[in-house]
Amino acid sequence: MQTTSPAAAPPVREPRHAPVARLIRGGVVEGVHHGSVVVLDADGTTRFRLGDTEAAFYPRSALKPVQAVAMVRAGLPLEGELLSLAAASHSGEDRHLAGARRILELAGLTEGDLRNVPDLPFDPTVRDTWVRAGRLPSRLAQNCSGKHTAMLYTCRLNGWSLDDYLDPAHPLQRAVAETVEDLTGQRVARVTVDGCGAPLFAVSLHGLARAAARITTAAPGTPEARVADAMREHAETASGSGRDVAALMRAVPGLLAKDGFEGVEVAALPDGRAVAVKISDGANRARVPVAAAALALAGVDPARLTEFAGEPLLGGGEPVGCVRPVEALSPEALPSACA
Repeated sequence: MQTTSPAAAPPVREPRHAPVARLIRGGVVEGVHHGSVVVLDADGTTRFRLGDTEAAFYPRSALKPVQAVAMVRAGLPLEGELLSLAAASHSGEDRHLAGARRILELAGLTEGDLRNVPDLPFDPTVRDTWVRAGRLPSRLAQNCSGKHTAMLYTCRLNGWSLDDYLDPAHPLQRAVAETVEDLTGQRVARVTVDGCGAPLFAVSLHGLARAAARITTAAPGTPEARVADAMREHAETASGSGRDVAALMRAVPGLLAKDGFEGVEVAALPDGRAVAVKISDGANRARVPVAAAALALAGVDPARLTEFAGEPLLGGGEPVGCVRPVEALSPEALPSACA
């Protein structure tokens, strides 16, 4: 249930992104990544912003923690690893598929009830093994299957129809939209379809950061706190082995982090400090170091962020450069991988 009336929807316009990272090779700027970044203090005020943090955009899978909160508010009883999976963009590892099957079993349903798009596992190594075994794309292997199984379970518990659970007018999706507006503090600007087939809601980057802060500062036992605890305690379930967001949550105590396709990342600390990043060209090579720089600006010890400063660029197999956040984003204490 909404606690306050949300503000107006963010404007729909071409985002006024700014340079956020530079590709440097041999001391020469070879390319520039544009995007937007917002850093919030614990009291919700904006500590730093760069680019266009108020335009409507699609958070993609970075919105999954909010969707999971909506389902818990609607009665989803999952906890721990299975609740983390409900908010996951998983890698398709055995643990992920087994968890998705377990949620379906709890709901008394099967893979045939899912309406997400069949796909191969997201993790390249897992995907290669899958293909070598002659296995075809499946709905369980698709990286959003945890969310979809949880959506079906929520529908079954509420007596809602199953076949049309992805319709934006369905009671489940109306509940998700209400939670999105509640936690972001603003009306949804547009509704479209995400890659998995679920409704996707356009908010602002600032609103996404507010939502993450609302989740991490919620009282113990609330739907928000349950989702945050599950994702932090089971970070590999919410993503996968070797994934950068899982490593980031392990490196920074109490941090909740979630990535999304097209260069989106949101992260928040238990005291409400939060960051949100959008890379305009969707490049992960910029998303990771820019998010790390934003967290350093939020007050996270840079020593905990060393491994997220960006992978070196190679020339002839040797490091010759890096992707470096722009000066406004990059505290001197944050290490650089540039040669």
